[in-house]
Amino acid sequence: MPFKSKAQRRKFAELLVTGKISPETYEEWNRETGGAKLPERVHPKPAAKPKRKAKTKRASTSKGRRPKARKRGK
Repeated sequence: MPFKSKAQRRKFAELLVTGKISPETYEEWNRETGGAKLPERVHPKPAAKPKRKAKTKRASTSKGRRPKARKRGK
């Protein structure tokens, strides 16, 4: 099975160095890939969503309380 991306090729090279796969396996995949131009990644990472702005607080009144409601006269 050929490599699908450069990232996959790097991962297999790392596995080869650590001894988790055999050199024959790596060479087989490399041969099947040939000189094909590979993308960096098969599925690009999703774009980061823009962060929402925090709501700004209104200027507080004295003592941090709401003013008392006024009585309505007739």
